[in-house]
Amino acid sequence: MSQTGLSEVPFIVSMPHSGEKVPPQTPWLQGLDEKILMADVDRYVDRLYEPALQKFEIKFQKTEWHRYAVDLNRIPTDIDQDSVQGATAKSGSFSDGYHWVMTKGEVRLMPAPISLQIHRELTELIYEPFHQGLRNHYDFYFKKGFESVYQIDAHSMPSLGTRMHRDPGEKRAEIVISDCDQKSCSRAFRDLVIAAYVTAGFKVGYNWPYKGGRVTEVYGRPDLGQHAIQVEMNRSLYMDESSKAILPSYVEVQKKIVSALGYVKSELANLNRSR
Repeated sequence: MSQTGLSEVPFIVSMPHSGEKVPPQTPWLQGLDEKILMADVDRYVDRLYEPALQKFEIKFQKTEWHRYAVDLNRIPTDIDQDSVQGATAKSGSFSDGYHWVMTKGEVRLMPAPISLQIHRELTELIYEPFHQGLRNHYDFYFKKGFESVYQIDAHSMPSLGTRMHRDPGEKRAEIVISDCDQKSCSRAFRDLVIAAYVTAGFKVGYNWPYKGGRVTEVYGRPDLGQHAIQVEMNRSLYMDESSKAILPSYVEVQKKIVSALGYVKSELANLNRSR
């Protein structure tokens, strides 16, 4: 057992897709209709999680930047000939990759591939600060003597899959929890997160239609004591998916998230005590 205080829990929440700010290097995103610009953003996820993060003093990492400019749940090599000049991956390989060429609703965003220089500028502006911050959170706990650190990567999802999803036309669960096919975290942490959201009152699915993204893939290293899991929330619970406006029901969703994260933190504390 570590010598750290029992009240401290090595728990992190990341929110890579809730930002809405468009950088100057992406003029094609300027002036877009809000319904297009916000079509694939995890709008309001930071607001939904904020009360729980504050109440339980959970470390978190978020961004102000729009995912169409740089998707923080991808890596800088997730580019193709449509998105970056000189990329080797063929056209269409990463339409919703590191720089989004097309929305999930098949609306084209990028009129032409950007230069390698702009790609690097966007990486330095958006990608590096977010991921450095996340690495710093892990380092903080490991330097304190914890053997394991636990991360929830929080997202939102459309209530129905589109043609560009694995589940076109399918109605989705309220919460989808993913662990890269049991590779990104321990079974104990996976079971704990599932139990937390179920106990909070959500209907939960597992590894379908999402299996986890680059965040869970990169940070989920149970062999190194890093346990990461992705949590997708159905947008119909708290927003009008057409207008992108928040609904009054978001208050109840916030309360459920407080319940879920409180459950996770409490049980993680018990897990640390038992070691």
